[in-house]
Amino acid sequence: MKALTWHGKRDVRVDTVPDPTIREPTDAIIRVTTSGLCGSDLHLYELLGPFLDEGDILGHEPMGIVEEVGSGVTNLQKGDRVVIPFQISCGTCWMCTQDLQTQCETTQVRDQGMGAALFGYTKLYGQVAGGQAEYLRVPQAQYTHIKVPEEGANLSDDRFVYLSDVLPTAWQAVEYAGIPDGGSVTVLGLGPIGDMSSRIAKHRGHRVIAVDLVPGRLQRARNNGIEVLDLNEHKVIGDAIREMTDGRGTDSVIDAVGMEAHGSPFGKLAHQMTGLLPDAVAARMMETAGVDRLHALYSAIDIVRRGGTVSLIGVYSGQADPMPMLTLFDKQIQLRMGQANVKRWSDAIMPLVLDPADPLGVETFATHRVPLDEAPQAYSSFQKKQDGAVKVLFQPHA
Repeated sequence: MKALTWHGKRDVRVDTVPDPTIREPTDAIIRVTTSGLCGSDLHLYELLGPFLDEGDILGHEPMGIVEEVGSGVTNLQKGDRVVIPFQISCGTCWMCTQDLQTQCETTQVRDQGMGAALFGYTKLYGQVAGGQAEYLRVPQAQYTHIKVPEEGANLSDDRFVYLSDVLPTAWQAVEYAGIPDGGSVTVLGLGPIGDMSSRIAKHRGHRVIAVDLVPGRLQRARNNGIEVLDLNEHKVIGDAIREMTDGRGTDSVIDAVGMEAHGSPFGKLAHQMTGLLPDAVAARMMETAGVDRLHALYSAIDIVRRGGTVSLIGVYSGQADPMPMLTLFDKQIQLRMGQANVKRWSDAIMPLVLDPADPLGVETFATHRVPLDEAPQAYSSFQKKQDGAVKVLFQPHA
């Protein structure tokens, strides 16, 4: 089969690799019909090479058609149309019963000290082959799937594929933000997660102020009726937001940017230095030293009102990042963060996905739909924010 594989920093290729096979009774094989390119895939493209091997298959936002199931999978059959959550979870361990699927005790990557295994996301998360490929092996398939309901049979993949990551991640970002009824939230970053977080918060009746510096992304948010601020026009974004909120700041802030934020020169230098080191040394540095660019997080702490909440959904990877503890303590700021627990939220989201009115705009959310053969160019364009790329969907069998 064809699959998108990692070969080095900013070097991904479409290779021919062996087809996946059933290894365990709880496995399934799906034929991938659509697979998303996620902002966190860019961390692999740019920064997390020390935790990858050449030839690793990337991608964690797939959906498709069941081709084969193991003997232990009794709730799926060939021909079922399914979305595959980005994390692999069993559904029966203590963590899963607490709706903490990203901490699944069956698939935790204990040798790395990490939570549940993820598709296509480095040795840190189990080095499981990803979904930017023609076919995918799904471990723990008895639970690691979301079946497309009968009433969605005639709807396009665009309606459902975001249940793999974008929708539940954005939903959790809004939940964790703890926005009071009729309250306000600043969303930092209008990539796919920030964009969808803005839509969800607005759908719930909150005031949303979205911040970015890419004109096309700002206009996309404006088109959805969201207030926007252009980072290029404000020296201190917190001052601008306080002027809009009676001098207080918003009730909540969602940081949808994470560790590669603009405006962090020392963090950028650390990233560049890490990239020059041998993999073993670089991996150790990333596991023990602060190498994140923290401009977005510092901005979130500045923007949020006293007693407010910051929800971190952008990925951070440093272990020694300096935190302004005095400010956090003095302002009584609550921080909530973590990988999204996909199946905790999927039942609540599904009615919005099926709604003919498409209230979250999932049908038109993608800016690009391309064959898998064009994936390397798509990664480059997405990273450089070229050609209006916000959300790219790969169609492996196109």
